[in-house]
Formats: sequence, C-alpha cells, structure tokens
Amino acid sequence: MTETPISPTTVLQQLQWRYATKKFDPDRKIPAHLWQVLLQSLVLAPSSFGLQPWKFYVIETPELRQALLPHTWNQRQVVDASHLVVFAIKTNLNATDVDRYLARQAEVQHTAVENLQKYGDLVKGFLQSPPYPLNVDEWSARQVYIALGQFMVTAALLGIDTCPMEGFLPQEYDRILDLPAQGYHAVVLCAAGYRAADDNYATLPKVRYPLEAVVEVR
Repeated sequence: MTETPISPTTVLQQLQWRYATKKFDPDRKIPAHLWQVLLQSLVLAPSSFGLQPWKFYVIETPELRQALLPHTWNQRQVVDASHLVVFAIKTNLNATDVDRYLARQAEVQHTAVENLQKYGDLVKGFLQSPPYPLNVDEWSARQVYIALGQFMVTAALLGIDTCPMEGFLPQEYDRILDLPAQGYHAVVLCAAGYRAADDNYATLPKVRYPLEAVVEVR
C-alpha cells in the first residue's frame, strides 16, 4: 500500500472542523511561519494553461481595513481577522500576459523562449478566438476561485480558520485599493485567523447532502 504524506483521517477531520468563520478573535494572530505557508499555497495554486491571471492583496493596515468595512456590509471579519486577502484578477488578459508567462517559464525551466512559442501561440489563440463563447474576465474569475479553495484547505490543515466573502462591493474595493490602475479587479475576499470562543456557528453541525446525492458514477 502506498503511504500518504498526511493521514486521510486527519484530512477529513480538518475538513469537518473547517467552517465559514463568522466571528474572529481579534487578539489572535497567525504566526509568521504559518502565514508564509498560506502565501505559498497561493503561489502554488493551479490555473488553466498555468497563466495565473491573478494577484492577491494582503490588507494589513488597520485604517485601510476600516475603510473597506462599510463596503463589506459591515461584516466584522474584515477588521477582526488576523489577515485579509483580496483575490483579484488581471483584467483583459491578452497576448502580452501570455508572453510574460512564457518568459517566466523559460527562466524556471532553463530553456529558450523560442522553444515555448508553439504552446504560447496555442494559448493566445484560445484567448483571441476561443472555441466557445468566452468572457475572458469571467474565465479569469473562475481561475481565482481555484486559488481560494487551495488557500482555504491549506488553512484548515494548519488549524487556521477562514471565511470566504462575496458580500462586498468590488468597485469600491477597486477604488480604495487603486486596483484598476494596476490592471486588476477584486473578485472575492478571504479572512483568515482564529475563531472567537463565543462564535456559536463553530459548533453547528455541517449541513451537507449525502454523498450519493451529489456524486454519481457512470
């Protein structure tokens, strides 16, 4: 039997333990060495074609978080969590972005960019003339949710709480963080930290359909 790097029981226990934390303990901070692991989970997140059409803004400044709070339906996770991450997409992804990725790929894999041109042309063709109706920004947004999922699972395995948040005004976040000037647009948020002792949601049973209702083998 092949050994697994982490116990399957531990994985399921932590996924059961995880919930969308409604109330964070503002006095508990994620240790620096664990936060670095979470950041690397974002760096290592998979994306279509490997393009990584995203940027992750970690909002640490208390005043900035307070400014964002009213544009997040006053949800306290934004200011009480140890860390707040704004998941943003690179808008209007195009051939220039593909060339940037190819340059990085050539650097990392120690090869000439010319050796990657066939692949680059394939990706550019997909973006310019997709094989199905495609809004590139919407496609990029779907990619960023992959990174969000990886971030949350990694956090759960480390015993760190998270709360993914779509309840915010992206255009206001864009304005306050000056994202359009950088070519980015806010899509989703994730607060991370440690649950408050009196967050009653922590003890509620998970409400999930049974496996046979959501998985069908054909």
